[in-house]
Amino acid sequence: MIGRLARNALALVLATLAFGAMAENPSIVVASTTSTQQSGLFPKLLPAFEKETGISVRVVAVGTGQALDIGRRGDCDVVFVHDRVAELAFLAEGHGVKRYPVMYNDFVLIGPKSDPARVAGGTDIAVALRAVNAARAPFVSRADKSGTYEAELRLWKEAGIDIAATKGPWYRETGSGMGPALNTASAMDAYVLSDRGTWLNFHNRGNLGVVVQGDKRLFNQYGVMLVNPDKHPSVKKDLGQKFIDWLVSPRGQAVIAEYRIDGEPLFFPNAGTDS
Repeated sequence: MIGRLARNALALVLATLAFGAMAENPSIVVASTTSTQQSGLFPKLLPAFEKETGISVRVVAVGTGQALDIGRRGDCDVVFVHDRVAELAFLAEGHGVKRYPVMYNDFVLIGPKSDPARVAGGTDIAVALRAVNAARAPFVSRADKSGTYEAELRLWKEAGIDIAATKGPWYRETGSGMGPALNTASAMDAYVLSDRGTWLNFHNRGNLGVVVQGDKRLFNQYGVMLVNPDKHPSVKKDLGQKFIDWLVSPRGQAVIAEYRIDGEPLFFPNAGTDS
């Protein structure tokens, strides 16, 4: 009897400690694009935030479209993505409270050293895509509702190409994140549109390299939004806003700026502006 009472008392103490630990370690869920994870930014950024605030962050890393859908269902507290058009639509639907610009980098066209489309060294992405299409050179598309895929579709359109009508076996749709798409391109010696951050952190490059960069149409802005607690009462409003406030604060912006690979920055903080 005494042993059972002792065990029950111990279980109560452990339960109390566990509850206390949970109370002392609040957490939020952030739905974000794969590029913030696969570039290595979050492993750098989140420990700094958690250390300074005591708030832990669980990231769901998917394409931007999927991240916004998670927000529409109220299954996360914050969305951190990179498709301004889709973000503004999210706000207009009432699912977000306010959009905050956080940082930017750019997209780059990656291609094989053999360069069958003869585009290496170019700075006009429309000219390059027309050349890829004309050569029917292997091209990998994420085809996954991501911000990168939406950017790719806009760029094909600017090049005057209806990719849905003209694509053939040369155009490989993966339905995957940026890292797996780059792996496919490496295996195929194919062209692929990538955000620069994920490319710089990508190791399985094979014969791939940057072939086109520098076009202003390749600008890639990231924004963060609190999911609307009036529409989704489960949202942790105060904790989520603390994360956003930290991201756009001088401290958060400094951590973003400090993240580099081989001395090259992957993202450029620009809280308060989209340029």
